[in-house]
Amino acid sequence: MRRWWVLLVALLVGQGAWASPLPPSGSPVAVHGRLAVKGNRVVDGRGEPYAVQGMSLFWSQWQPRYYDAATIDWLVRDWHITAVRAAIGAQSGGYDKQPDVETRRAETVIDAAIAQGIYVVVDWHAHQPRADDAVTFFTHIARKYRGVPNLIYEPYNEPLPEHGWAKVLKPYHIRVIGAIRAIDPGAFVVAGTRSWSQDVDEAAADPLPFANVAYTLHFYAATHKAELRAKADLAMRRGIALFVTEYGTTAANGDAPIDAAETRIWWEWCARNGVSYLNWSVANKDEASAILKPGTQAVAGWRAGDLTGSGKLVRGHLRTLR
Repeated sequence: MRRWWVLLVALLVGQGAWASPLPPSGSPVAVHGRLAVKGNRVVDGRGEPYAVQGMSLFWSQWQPRYYDAATIDWLVRDWHITAVRAAIGAQSGGYDKQPDVETRRAETVIDAAIAQGIYVVVDWHAHQPRADDAVTFFTHIARKYRGVPNLIYEPYNEPLPEHGWAKVLKPYHIRVIGAIRAIDPGAFVVAGTRSWSQDVDEAAADPLPFANVAYTLHFYAATHKAELRAKADLAMRRGIALFVTEYGTTAANGDAPIDAAETRIWWEWCARNGVSYLNWSVANKDEASAILKPGTQAVAGWRAGDLTGSGKLVRGHLRTLR
């Protein structure tokens, strides 16, 4: 396996792409390589079905303290994550007001994930389809990290219900993904779907004209149950691969109640269908979906007393997977 990586790095360097130390031996990326799509499944570098599990950070402009290498290190060592998501706030005082700051935050998380040998979802965390800023941001990321096997691009977090797939979202994705692929043809992309990334069946009926694309499914266990799983099942029967870049143990507004039983049903559904899933969120905000209690100051080394009910539930689950 290590010889394979040496050859890959040599090839990338020869093409003028990213060059970096090999991923840590035995790490997810060292073992599985770059992700791709085959049929309705996400696969690893050997073409075998593979799913990642982990955590999503909170909106970068509102909880920036966890955009820190120490946080990523702790989540790998103590929570046993195989992927982390950098939720880069696109609007509302994020990239729209401070592009350099938000870009550095994304790079900090990407670099930390590379050092740990885990996957990193670079998420354009937006509800409005403003393609110009997205193209600028992802062009920079793709140029800097072209060929990096850790990267997963998420060009649009949660489109609203009024943003139609055919007229708004599909053209948006074609433009933004096209910009990424012009720089990094092998990039693995997860495309957001309508209605807060739940109308995956609609996207499956009119898929994007790209290979190597999965589609985003989001759920919050106390709100979204069998009906949403039925839509996801239909989407996969239509031939697309799904990726849960964000889920909650709570209601859709991020607050109580926590539905542990339904969360476990969703975990089992994901495992059965080879679907990756990342929990929302690494934050100390006063809401039930945050994994840390309000007032928790440490960016790592959290004790049981620092964790919310959701944090304890998710950590306990993740530690059973590796």
